[in-house]
Amino acid sequence: MSVDWIGITLLLGGFLGLMLLRVPIAFALGLASLATALHLNLPLLLVAQRMINGLNSFTFLAVPFFILVGNIMTEGGISDRLVRLADVLVGRLRGGLAHGNVVASTMFGGISGSSVADVASIGSFLIPAMRKAGYPAGYSVAVTVTSSVQGVLIPPSQNMIFYALAAGGLPISTLFLAGYIPGLMLGIALMVLCAVMAKRHNHPLGARYTLNEGLRVVADAAIGLFTIVIIIGGILSGVFTATESAAVAVVYALLVTLFWYRSLSRAAVARIFSTTLTTLAMVTAIIMTSSVFGFLLSYLRIPALLAEGIFLISENKIFVLMAINILLLILGMLMDMGVLILLLTPILLPIVSKVGVDPIHFGVMMILNLGIGLCTPPVGTSLLVGSGIARIRLGSAIGSMWGFYIAMIVVLLLVTYFPALTLTLPALMN
Repeated sequence: MSVDWIGITLLLGGFLGLMLLRVPIAFALGLASLATALHLNLPLLLVAQRMINGLNSFTFLAVPFFILVGNIMTEGGISDRLVRLADVLVGRLRGGLAHGNVVASTMFGGISGSSVADVASIGSFLIPAMRKAGYPAGYSVAVTVTSSVQGVLIPPSQNMIFYALAAGGLPISTLFLAGYIPGLMLGIALMVLCAVMAKRHNHPLGARYTLNEGLRVVADAAIGLFTIVIIIGGILSGVFTATESAAVAVVYALLVTLFWYRSLSRAAVARIFSTTLTTLAMVTAIIMTSSVFGFLLSYLRIPALLAEGIFLISENKIFVLMAINILLLILGMLMDMGVLILLLTPILLPIVSKVGVDPIHFGVMMILNLGIGLCTPPVGTSLLVGSGIARIRLGSAIGSMWGFYIAMIVVLLLVTYFPALTLTLPALMN
């Protein structure tokens, strides 16, 4: 079968060209897809149908609810309570604030599902606190930014929903379970590094709490953490679907922040809904246009061509996964994580399937890999937010990141080559 190089150039070259011209991603995807469809003489009605099909999924309804519950808990002061809880748990260790930063990210990631939300909320409190306690600014940013990657692995994760959609409707509950162990592994690896750094640089000890003080902090934070129980417990027990659990979590989060914590005003609630709608509009546009883009990728046989190119070098599973990891790490430095998941899943999933990789395992591997991209220049959103909070140059933050990059890469390699780390928990629960 002949290869339509003109169509491939229009689709991929057009998209990259528009991106370089700083055209918004949704428009770049849509315009490149439209030009390619016209070249292929495909009916424009087919393009419109593919755009609608991208949203025609009950699973997609979970996305706005998860975005909303994350915004409610962020605005509602849950991050402050989680920071205090983390301080109670690990604050007495040397370098306690750094350890507490990682633990707080572990808990908050299980609520917001977003790395950037983690940095923006927890970082706005902990980065200044760490600097005041004598930690270097770059180190404070590095701990906050890298620990926030747990937010894309520990459920609920919006990016796992994107992957489930792009992969053709994988069970979200299974993906959520598969992310737990890798997410906790990442947190443990970062805490080990923080312990080494604390000993080497004599970082300060954290505060001590009396038993009564500690119990009050735990009880206060537990009310907010119950949101995770609703989401994960509801899904695993079969009481709720992922979409229904997200909707119930929104109601619970509103009740807690309005009437228990009393940390939200009516104006704040209106602002939260406005922010959520703005985010949802961007996400919806990207999903619609990426659906057409993905269809044209398959129509032009681009996944098959890429697979043939990789397998010409070697069909060895270890090589294939390493090549894909390198590709994802490079692309993760240059593009948004959600967009890459939607675009690359239809291309890469058939390739890894040919060498016997489970789709659930590959999804966690891809999400962790692209999560590292959130911490790398030039487009690392979490790194940019963390540097902005600390008011330091990007170069100053990057200088403190190298040890953390190595820790994350080690975890990525373990997740890549030991599928039991992702598949054991879902298998046990099922």
